[in-house]
Amino acid sequence: MSKTYYAILGLTPWASEIDIRRAYRDLSKLYHPDTTQLPKDEAVENFRQINEAYATLSNAERRSAYDRRIQFSRFQYATFDNGVKSQNQIPKNLQTADDDGLPSERPLSGGELFSLLLIGATLVACLVLVVLVALLRGDRLLPEAIAPISAFVIYFS
Repeated sequence: MSKTYYAILGLTPWASEIDIRRAYRDLSKLYHPDTTQLPKDEAVENFRQINEAYATLSNAERRSAYDRRIQFSRFQYATFDNGVKSQNQIPKNLQTADDDGLPSERPLSGGELFSLLLIGATLVACLVLVVLVALLRGDRLLPEAIAPISAFVIYFS
């Protein structure tokens, strides 16, 4: 399978029009056949792919058709007012970075949740290890400076 237009430009499907334009400008400078150090054939092919990707992604209609073709879906968050579906309103719990209606915050993926679980388990394991090492060395877990509350009660009575 060939690379997607987003991969060619080094972008994600969530990229804005500004990001697409910026990536195209940077890559076209890098791979232009007259300015690159690459072999002529390779430079021409890279430059052709960059231009084709930009032509598709810079046009809203072509981009929408391309997204359907690669089966990418931007979720449309709709609300219901009096039983009628309204596409213009965005739920209050979604903050948007710009006027495109797409959420700027996304839920954590399964891999991210798993890595957080591993980090938490590592922290707990380290704390247990510290306590075990202290017990094996014969150290007190609570030094005399931190005396039990009952000692204070007896002292002040």
